[in-house]
Amino acid sequence: MTESAALAEKLKTEGEKFVDFFSHLIEKDWNTEVYTEGELWTLRNVLAHFVTSERGLVKLFETIRQGGPGATDDFSIDRYNASQQVKTKDLSPVELLEQYKEVRANSVAWVAGLKDEELEIRGKHPFLGETAIREMVKMLYIHNQTHYRDVKKVMK
Repeated sequence: MTESAALAEKLKTEGEKFVDFFSHLIEKDWNTEVYTEGELWTLRNVLAHFVTSERGLVKLFETIRQGGPGATDDFSIDRYNASQQVKTKDLSPVELLEQYKEVRANSVAWVAGLKDEELEIRGKHPFLGETAIREMVKMLYIHNQTHYRDVKKVMK
C-alpha cells in the first residue's frame, strides 16, 4: 500500500468513527457545551468546525500541491473559525453531518489521488507553519481526534 493510500484509509476510518458518533446523538446532546472560554461552542459547533476547517484546509493543500505558498502571514485561525460558525449557524445537525460525510469523502479521494512524492511538497499550514503535505494530512485526523477527546470528556 502506498503512503498516500494508507493516509487516505486512516482518514476514511477516522471519518466513519465520527459519523457513527454524531449519528447517535439525540436532539438535546447537540446543545452540550464543549468549549466555554471565548466563544461558546456546543457539539453542533464542533461538527460545523469539522466541516468548515477540513473543507478549507484541503483547498489550501491543493493550492500548495500546485506550487502555492500556503497560508498567508496575516491568516488568523480564530477569525476564520468565527466567520465559518456564522456561515453555518442556520444548518441543522443533520445537514452538517451530511456535509461532513461529503467533505471527508472528498478529502479521502484527494489524498488517495496524491503521488507519494507529492506528500513531500512543502507549504505554510495555518497551525503547523512550514511543513510537508504529509504532515498537513496527518493533522486533519489529529485535529478531529483532539476535539473528539474534548467532546467525550463533556459527554460523561
